[in-house]
Amino acid sequence: MSQKTWDQEPHPARLEERLDDGVVRCHLSPRNCRIRPGQHGFCMVRANRDGRLVTLNYGRSVHATEETIETEAVFHYAPGARILSMGNVGCMLNCDYCHNWKTSQARYVEDKDIYHYTPEQVVDIALRHDIKVISWTYNDPVVWHEFVVETAALAKAAGLVNLFKSAFFISGEAIEELLPVIDIFSVSIKSLDPKYYRKITKGWLEPVLEGTEQVFRAGKHVEVSTLMVTDLSDDEKTAREMATFVGERLSPEVPTHFVRFHPDYKMTDTIRTPVDRLERARKIALDMGLHHVYLGNVYDTESTNTWCRQCGQLQVTRYGLNADMAGLDADGSCVSCGTRAPIVQLPGARRRARVPEPPAAERVEVAHFDWHGDVRALHVQVRNTADAPVRAYHRRYGDPAADQGWEVIDLAPQESFRYIAAKSTADETGVQVAVPPQCTSSLHQVFDRAHFPTVEAGAGTLNDDISPLPLFQPRTRR
Repeated sequence: MSQKTWDQEPHPARLEERLDDGVVRCHLSPRNCRIRPGQHGFCMVRANRDGRLVTLNYGRSVHATEETIETEAVFHYAPGARILSMGNVGCMLNCDYCHNWKTSQARYVEDKDIYHYTPEQVVDIALRHDIKVISWTYNDPVVWHEFVVETAALAKAAGLVNLFKSAFFISGEAIEELLPVIDIFSVSIKSLDPKYYRKITKGWLEPVLEGTEQVFRAGKHVEVSTLMVTDLSDDEKTAREMATFVGERLSPEVPTHFVRFHPDYKMTDTIRTPVDRLERARKIALDMGLHHVYLGNVYDTESTNTWCRQCGQLQVTRYGLNADMAGLDADGSCVSCGTRAPIVQLPGARRRARVPEPPAAERVEVAHFDWHGDVRALHVQVRNTADAPVRAYHRRYGDPAADQGWEVIDLAPQESFRYIAAKSTADETGVQVAVPPQCTSSLHQVFDRAHFPTVEAGAGTLNDDISPLPLFQPRTRR
């Protein structure tokens, strides 16, 4: 294996405590890692260099990707909004089923998977593509603290919204630095069982709950989710404990998501969570008094929709990672009874422009991808190799209700752009991508919500219920 270079440019880190003998303590997470000179913390991306705490992943990212806000288990803020997802390297946890293990566990990261961004470049991508929300996501943004805080401040000054999707194993001190710049917190609470946390995530529970309360008390938009792992945490006990925490320590109004698991990382000898168990968990939480309970990573169920609690009017319909306003007016009130919905709308959020066909004068090459089994989402990456702007195009096919023409994607000179396409109706067959000769393109299968790593469409399995991802191979000692 070639020598990695992505971690060779250390950047000064925040939340440093300097101790004797050149030792530093990192106060970013509840671990409070005590790090000797030349050593790393648990996350493997914060280190001691010459007696100072540094971060090794500043500006180091997987490819910036346009997705929808639903990918982040956020249903009550700007439904259907396009977001710019930013993920990095490292994690404060090491969950046995991690869907982002190839980047969350820094030892597996390869230079070919890493892109370099400045805070200004991230904000520029969002502005040029008219994306209103930057999402700090994937592996976990906690370990990207310096870059997140600085970039989010620039984004906020530019009128953008910041979303923090995290397992939230973070110190209260670090949260205080996030509160001025983060608008939305989507917190993944793995379980309410302390023993589960220690064994499966390698962290501990109470700081996660305390941190969630901290951002909720600060008045931020908060949604919570829990991954219902097959035969491990997909039982009624998990649902009851989650509902108790949300109802008693937050508010029954906080949207709560029970998310379907897919086998991954060290936990592949199992199956996807049976949907009936998820539906049962949702019913329990509703019966216990929560107002807004949803399922995640599922299709063909009404348990992803939003109804008016006053009159029962259907307000937001969702299919997979797509959402449509069905019963809300421009002011966010129910079209039937006028009751204000507990959903934040985002002024100025727009979908991409569409054309019936690419202009005849533009010679384009067309690639297509058909949905199969449980693979119903795709990352599309296009790169403009020219020194002038070009346009690429994207459309859905197989269902006239879904096919509303070709979406236009404007690419700056030499720009590489990545976006998600997710199945939007039950009858939709697949997607097509049209690119001019100046562009290269690749299609990457995504299993459920967005994640890294992905594999190109030709390299994944076609089995209905198996993740099309690289297989984790445990290292053996010699």
